[in-house]
Amino acid sequence: MNDVAAAAGVALKTVSRVVNNEPGVNIATAERVQAAIDRLGYRRNDSARTLRSGRTASIGLVIEDVADPFYSGLSRAVEDLALRQGYLVFTGSSGEDPARERELVLAFCARRVDGLIIVPAGTDHGYLSPEFDAGIAAVFADRPPGTGCDADTVLCDNAGGAQAGIRHLISHGHRRIAFFADSPAIFTATERLYGYRQALAAAALPYDEGLVAMGPPEQARVQAGLERLLAAPDPPTALLTGNGRTTVAILRALSALPSKPVRHGGRLTDLVGMAVVGFDDFELADVLGITVVAQDPSGLGRTAAELLFRRMSGDVGPSRRVELPTRIIARGSGEVPPRQGGKGAS
Repeated sequence: MNDVAAAAGVALKTVSRVVNNEPGVNIATAERVQAAIDRLGYRRNDSARTLRSGRTASIGLVIEDVADPFYSGLSRAVEDLALRQGYLVFTGSSGEDPARERELVLAFCARRVDGLIIVPAGTDHGYLSPEFDAGIAAVFADRPPGTGCDADTVLCDNAGGAQAGIRHLISHGHRRIAFFADSPAIFTATERLYGYRQALAAAALPYDEGLVAMGPPEQARVQAGLERLLAAPDPPTALLTGNGRTTVAILRALSALPSKPVRHGGRLTDLVGMAVVGFDDFELADVLGITVVAQDPSGLGRTAAELLFRRMSGDVGPSRRVELPTRIIARGSGEVPPRQGGKGAS
């Protein structure tokens, strides 16, 4: 910084103000200082700043899978807000492994991040107590923390979204509605199953366990489950999928059936009369005409980051639980009526 000050002909404090974006420097002087910085290749010493302030201007983000478009949207929103605050984000994927989640969280803490945003894989977060005592703030996103932890949480309305999807299918004449979702060990999957059951009960429709298939969204599993349901004596005429990856797997499974999906009236329909509503929007869903229950992954990430920066700024109030709404986007696949004469028709 001394070299920059000498080259620009200004005081050391002026260089510091320009580097840290502080007010009090006129435009011409700031431009002269910046030109000297560029010419000399000066870089701010963040390690020295950390020693002075006790903060690293960094946060850790633990998600389920960085390759999942849902979590990509959440991550980008966190990064955008953090960047505006002058913070760096370290991101890691847990792969739904509680041990991996804990390993990542503690690795970030060892690097002295100022805060954490966690999409939890585990159900016990008592291991965070020493980190909280050390001054690290944490917010949980998409799923609540497990036992031994009280922290801010941001969720979407999982049960309400599933209810809305089932009501939508019922309103178009469907009475035999299947539900394909992720593993029942995952909070969002069980909440959406609850919403599915609540919507059926509200419409005085029976709950049939045979219409529910839960597990990882692996293509072979989804394919086998769909073929089993369609071969049943009283097959479903519609289905709700539990997340974007499951929806894509279902569409691929439908395309492999002897009766191929065809485009009809500008929307993707199926010759067996299968209506589909997917939980989560996904890329090309609009082109394919897939009706979805849309979450707001960017809203989840942004809200979680806002709560985290509030905590890091000194907010010591009681923990908050924020639930973001979902919405139905009707594109055609969820508006297909049951095949005339089918057992699932009204």
